[in-house]
Amino acid sequence: MPALTLREDLMLTISPLTAFEDNYIWCLSQPASPFCVVVDPGDAKPVLDYLQQQQKSLYAILVTHHHPDHTGGINQLQEAYPNVRIIGPAAEQAKITSLTEQVRQGDVIELTPFNYQFQVLELPGHTLGHIGFYTAPYLFCGDTLFSAGCGRLFEGSPAQLHHSLQKLAALSDNTQVYCTHEYTLANLRFALSIEPENHALIQYQQLCLQLRQSSQPTLPASLGNEKKVNPFLRCENKGLQQHYREDTSLGLFTRLRSMKDQFKS
Repeated sequence: MPALTLREDLMLTISPLTAFEDNYIWCLSQPASPFCVVVDPGDAKPVLDYLQQQQKSLYAILVTHHHPDHTGGINQLQEAYPNVRIIGPAAEQAKITSLTEQVRQGDVIELTPFNYQFQVLELPGHTLGHIGFYTAPYLFCGDTLFSAGCGRLFEGSPAQLHHSLQKLAALSDNTQVYCTHEYTLANLRFALSIEPENHALIQYQQLCLQLRQSSQPTLPASLGNEKKVNPFLRCENKGLQQHYREDTSLGLFTRLRSMKDQFKS
């Protein structure tokens, strides 16, 4: 995956480390820095292998929520790097007992080796304490927003997840969405069942099919494009509301989330 560049001296390389069937553990590094930061390490082995290969040391772990496929590798990584910062949601500290720093909405995390600050966004819905990490143009949103989809409601309400997605949709269109699962093609099949004549959606599916046929990730996704193709970010659309006989954005979102739960592609 190509590096995303702001300025040459601040070039941030974000590498997808694959885990399980469809997880990505995002690894942040810079060429001149000896350190790495990883997001949601459900498995330690891909991280340890990458660190050894790149001759890097683990500086911090960012955790979006408590599910095991996002946290399962933390203890082993902490054993290998006892001074690692483990930063995650204060609301879920009882379920992620290895956290060294608990953060909330509006907190700012200083990643000193990279000269980067990440803002914490509270994103309840998939889980009640779910958070994201944002510094323009990078968004690490766990299982809240997927490309062409959104997370299941395991703990929160439709209203909570809808509000969380609206919070993300308010970010700049050039935001790069680093979610944690390669669900894009399955999500696109559902999205096309909702808007079969959406030309942006048809084009995006063709692009993503090509990427996956070449064993390339479909991520990161462009937030600007997501607003064109992701049905869960398009619930303000009056035509969609009318088609599904819903009068509000939340009503349509609730209906679409239920339809997605039952969808067989």
